[in-house]
Amino acid sequence: MKRFLVALLMAAMTVTAVTGCGSKGGDSAKGDSQTGAADAGTETKESEAADNSGAAATGETADITLKVWCPQNQVDTGIMDEQQKAFAAEHPEYNITWVTEIVGEDKCQESVLKDVGAAADVFLFASDQLPSLVEAGAIARLGGTTEEMVKSTIAESVVATAMVDDALYAIPFTHNTFFMYYDKTILDDADITSLEKIMAKETADNVYNFYFESAGGWKLGCYYYGAGLSIFGPDGSDLAAGVDWNSEKGVAVTNYLIDLINNPKCAYDGEISVSELAGDHRIGAWFDGSWNYDLYKDILGDDLGMAIIPTFNPDGTDYQLLGFYGSKCIGVNAQSKNMQAAVAFAAYLGNEENQVLRYEKSAQVPANMAAGESEAVKADPLATVLVEEANKASVAQPANATFSSRYWTYAGAIPTEIRSKEITKDNVQEKLDAFVTAMTQ
Repeated sequence: MKRFLVALLMAAMTVTAVTGCGSKGGDSAKGDSQTGAADAGTETKESEAADNSGAAATGETADITLKVWCPQNQVDTGIMDEQQKAFAAEHPEYNITWVTEIVGEDKCQESVLKDVGAAADVFLFASDQLPSLVEAGAIARLGGTTEEMVKSTIAESVVATAMVDDALYAIPFTHNTFFMYYDKTILDDADITSLEKIMAKETADNVYNFYFESAGGWKLGCYYYGAGLSIFGPDGSDLAAGVDWNSEKGVAVTNYLIDLINNPKCAYDGEISVSELAGDHRIGAWFDGSWNYDLYKDILGDDLGMAIIPTFNPDGTDYQLLGFYGSKCIGVNAQSKNMQAAVAFAAYLGNEENQVLRYEKSAQVPANMAAGESEAVKADPLATVLVEEANKASVAQPANATFSSRYWTYAGAIPTEIRSKEITKDNVQEKLDAFVTAMTQ
């Protein structure tokens, strides 16, 4: 995991000219000859649509509409509006009507695949969704100077989260993993190294030591992967390797979760909110990402602590929990009617300047290496813990269509059934066998 540290080291150049190639099946090699946004130059349907805007070919101003999907925080902070106005000012060849709609990165794939033709021209999404978007032909393959910008300004390990079969389909703009927040008035540095110590801390009767949230299986995976278990092999791409969560160790991990979720000192997601508990100093530790840092900082101020996720001991051995690591990306709809402008705007959103802006206004640590080398980022404890988490306590999130189409449904049900007592220590083996069968059939 040390490769992730490279993502915050200095890189040399920033390329501002942008363009794009076609989606899956297009002749992407021709994109290498492109030199700017006006050089559509490929033989794919996407590039032909960009040419048909008329702006580059005639020098006239083209009236176009660009629909953008982004999460709520990009609107509430004013980031998206600022970026759209700045892009329009830099591109007088377009008279742009902006349509901005709220779609969270976690819901983007679902929303795009409902109707690709009606989906946004440019959308922000979590990298694990990429294989399904590519398989559906819903996301444009990127080439030319857009590809050059990405590969020259973002670490190779992070770029890999935006690629399928050696082809680039998106622009990573921030790291996507979680770490541990804690209340310094409840826990200290000696308490936060293991989940056992966190749960053993003496606290007031109305205080919860830990908050359990599976995030639909995203945070749940850290327990099983931490214990050395996997789905479709270590990197998630070997379907023949199967799933080993129903092994003896998998049973031990699940029994551990049964005890944890049913512990009266463990708050459970959906029954009470973290922010409500934190506001009253009633929660010791919880897992979350950088996107909610401002929320917790506003609530707890200097009492807010951050650390990598801890170890746990399900079978007499201490294991480091391992959270999924991916990125958040910017993609372009393969059916965009204004492909050239859409690719240009996507690349603009992903450039160094706008990654810095996004960091300053929404605390999303830049994937761009030069942006990550800024003094502000290096001095930021949030950025520090995020990189430490990536280096020491994370595993690359599997990114294949089979995993994505099955895991979130079946893994997300495990903690829910534990909470409802449908999974107990008496039937845990049977339930895990059923999970493995559902994942592999």
